[in-house]
Amino acid sequence: MSWWCIGSDFSLGVTVSGTPGEQFQVLIRKLRIDRGWSQETLAQVSGLSVRTIQRLERGGNASLETLSALASVFEVDISALSTEAPMYEQNELSKEERRAVRYVRDLKAFYSHLAIYVTVIFGLFIINLFTGIGTPWFIWPMLGWGVGVAAHGLSVFEVVSLFSPDWEKREIEKRLQRNKR
Repeated sequence: MSWWCIGSDFSLGVTVSGTPGEQFQVLIRKLRIDRGWSQETLAQVSGLSVRTIQRLERGGNASLETLSALASVFEVDISALSTEAPMYEQNELSKEERRAVRYVRDLKAFYSHLAIYVTVIFGLFIINLFTGIGTPWFIWPMLGWGVGVAAHGLSVFEVVSLFSPDWEKREIEKRLQRNKR
């Protein structure tokens, strides 16, 4: 389900989708970024803690006081921030916004994968170094997992695209038609 929020200062047409928590987190993040604010700046001007802003942007629940503070800062009616407000109309994200969100999520997943890989391989290297085994056995997991990390990077940075968005769209349409029968 997608929603488009209309409020007193919503010329940007904020589009959010998913569960109410996901809708709220996208809405808050988009309003903050559209104003060029960091989480710290939003916390400062709203009187909330940085942790509260981070929790809300990760999909946490907001109290009435928190909603009131955010509505005041963003200069909107408090009902515009409520995911169950009647001021929402169905709409979709633009194609570019969907691509940008997807790319950033994929990039974040790749960097997380890379960081875990480097950390674990370094740990294996240290274990290999201090166990006194003459054979550098840590190289085998490094090579095996490294191939996966490299493939992930090639996919994210679109060097090699085995499964294009068009392919995904065709597969989704096939699946939906199969389910209708």
